[in-house]
Amino acid sequence: MKNLHDMFDLTGRVAIITGGLGFLGQKHAETVACAGGIPVMVDIRIPSAAVQGIDTWKSRFGAQACALKCDITNPEEVHALLAEVLKRYGRVDILINNAANNPKMENTSGVNFSRLEHFPLAQWQADLTVGLTGSFLCSQVFGTEMAKRKQGVIVNISSDLGVIAPDQRIYRQEGLPEEQQPAKPVTYSVVKHGLIGLTKYLATYWANSGVRVNTLSPGGVFNGQPEDFVARLTNLIPMERMADYDELQGAILFLCSDASSYMTGTNLVIDGGRTCW
Repeated sequence: MKNLHDMFDLTGRVAIITGGLGFLGQKHAETVACAGGIPVMVDIRIPSAAVQGIDTWKSRFGAQACALKCDITNPEEVHALLAEVLKRYGRVDILINNAANNPKMENTSGVNFSRLEHFPLAQWQADLTVGLTGSFLCSQVFGTEMAKRKQGVIVNISSDLGVIAPDQRIYRQEGLPEEQQPAKPVTYSVVKHGLIGLTKYLATYWANSGVRVNTLSPGGVFNGQPEDFVARLTNLIPMERMADYDELQGAILFLCSDASSYMTGTNLVIDGGRTCW
């Protein structure tokens, strides 16, 4: 029987983190590294600043960590990524599907394209391609490798807005006519709801292959948002605040480690109680 420390130990385990150089991706990587794992931060761009200062890099992510460029919407690149990871480390143990589009919907000519009535089809397709197709392809490629080894973990990063609809009132701006009011784009909800469905499908598909699949659905994480927006959002949260950027680390470690060994197909919601209301 493992002791509690061993249950959370990720020593030597290789974790693929898509969107790995983003705000939350780097925190997921730090979590893996702190537990002894090897984070492989995957992103469509690898800026030179991402790997400058090798001592800082090693202290945050571990000496064996790396950042690899990959377009996760391209099957050939995802297969090439798997080959590179196996070449470097000989194994893959964890996949964190974290990548997502963050579109900037500009208000031009008096039309707000974040609104459903005007939302561009091209943006719809782009957001679903990254958020859902990219997660599917990575799960297909890396999950199949894990299933061959009869061991592995997939964590899909959804949102509290994968459980509930966005409250569009918190995005409103005084003085704008209705057709120009900003909105949370429809694709955000569709992608985040879809990831929960993908989790359930994969969890049951690979249940006998040693691959566990779960979802983490965080609430809003504070990252310098405007005060008026934060005030409106926190009014909807029983704990009356947004999450701090490091408050998801315990959940990530739990889901990636043997501590959650009897857990699959589940959505772990960490939202300060928002979805209770």
